[in-house]
Amino acid sequence: MTAKADRRLQTNNRQQLLTSFFQKQAKYIVPPLVALALFLLVWQLLCPPGSKGLPGPIQVIGDTWNPYIINPFFDNGGTDKGLALQILASLGRVAIGFSLSAIVGITVGIIVGANDFAYRAVDPIFQVLRTIPPLAWLPISLAALQQSNPSAIFVIFITSVWPIIINTTVGVQQLPQDYRNVARVLRLSKQKYFLKILLPAAVPYIFTGLRIGIGLSWLAIVAAEMLVGGVGIGFFIWDAYNNSLMSQIIIALVYVGIVGLLLDRMVAFIASMVVPEEQK
Repeated sequence: MTAKADRRLQTNNRQQLLTSFFQKQAKYIVPPLVALALFLLVWQLLCPPGSKGLPGPIQVIGDTWNPYIINPFFDNGGTDKGLALQILASLGRVAIGFSLSAIVGITVGIIVGANDFAYRAVDPIFQVLRTIPPLAWLPISLAALQQSNPSAIFVIFITSVWPIIINTTVGVQQLPQDYRNVARVLRLSKQKYFLKILLPAAVPYIFTGLRIGIGLSWLAIVAAEMLVGGVGIGFFIWDAYNNSLMSQIIIALVYVGIVGLLLDRMVAFIASMVVPEEQK
């Protein structure tokens, strides 16, 4: 009897825990689902079957179900590939360009933030360059590099590097004076000062720049691929537009939005693991 009672108690406890978990998560899941359902309903009402212009959600799903939804990894050669493969090609370029911008941006940001003369010298230049639209860099990169793929990577790099530099610089400059005084009292070496004091204090600002940079990277690659061509989600959208395939464009935009959200959440998750709790 005691064993049965213990099992019954454990079952009840598990049920209560599951119920409590779903009740807590409901406030985060239900509102977006309701908003999405209302959006799709309004969209369908504004774009009923047979109407001119944009297709409704039902038509989009019908037009793209096979192969773009159920078989996103198909490969018929050339640029005729599934959306998953198009996304992966774009992500490969983003990974290279964003990694380079992170390395250069953090390094330059720390140097500029730690040196007042360097900051006064280059800050006006950075402020001018960061306002240049991403696609304005594409003709320059094509002329200099002579190849479309490196040019697209350069556009990603030059677009995402500025928020990383600026946020890292601000993080270094915001280092409390007490921290500097402690370093002098303890006579820390430059290496220990950098690793133990400066870098940990700047980490929250660095990750803010990285989150902004990864978003700009994804925006830039989609725009750049529309012009440089080849395999990639940007060229897929542009090719679908030239062939008046609006349903393909819409489903590709859904993929783009989801991937962009996942990239942002990935950087945010890494930041939550790295940034100390008291600095969040």
